[in-house]
Amino acid sequence: MDETSEQSDAGQMRTTGRHEDAVADQTRKIVVISAGVSQPSSTHLLADQFVRRVLQRAEAAQVAVEVRQVELRPMAQQIVQTMISGLQSAEIAQAIDHLAAADAIVVATPIYKAGVSGLLKSFLDILDHDLLLAKPTALLATAGTARHALVVDEQLRSTMAFFRALTIPTSVFSTSEDWGSASLGGRLDRAANELVALLASDVARAITGGAWQHYQHEFGSVAEQAAAEKARDPDAGAASDASAGLDFDSDMMRLAAGGQ
Repeated sequence: MDETSEQSDAGQMRTTGRHEDAVADQTRKIVVISAGVSQPSSTHLLADQFVRRVLQRAEAAQVAVEVRQVELRPMAQQIVQTMISGLQSAEIAQAIDHLAAADAIVVATPIYKAGVSGLLKSFLDILDHDLLLAKPTALLATAGTARHALVVDEQLRSTMAFFRALTIPTSVFSTSEDWGSASLGGRLDRAANELVALLASDVARAITGGAWQHYQHEFGSVAEQAAAEKARDPDAGAASDASAGLDFDSDMMRLAAGGQ
């Protein structure tokens, strides 16, 4: 398939080709969360290198991919305001909508003082618990010294485990000395291959599709899940309408029925 990658003014990168219309409903959406604050940002550059490799492997695997960027630097003040007030700006709400619709996530952060970026952690703090449930997730980090190499796995991987995201085996850590090295390119290639493999399998939908009601939810109710399933399969409307929003197998419903 004759495909190229292009980026629009809205910061959206996607693969396009002659069969785009036929595969539009199968397009996998990747959201890149970048917490870099400098201009230019080595964190953003690392994420760009990774995304290019993902697009190349997705094209080879005949997986249509659409990439959206969520840059945290322009939203820093809004993130803090949301933490304090609980009210979301239009930009924050749009970023959350992108994450909700994503089939995979890329998280890229600088490492400061042996910890992940406070900007990234603040953004994650305003997300609902099940927003990233079962989504394949790649972890990228940059730092000024190799002494921070374990932070991405020791801190960021455990944070994403709290969200029950499906992190890929290979994380990518880079210092300024790594740029252009074969070892960094190898890690990026390995991580890209892992992410595309999970994307191609549609693993998030396979995990949550038949067991959504058995997870404890903050983001998205059973009713919203039923509506999404109805949109994907209109013929299932009657069954969905009968039970939308009701989980008769929940602990609360069993208690209401006298513990049966």
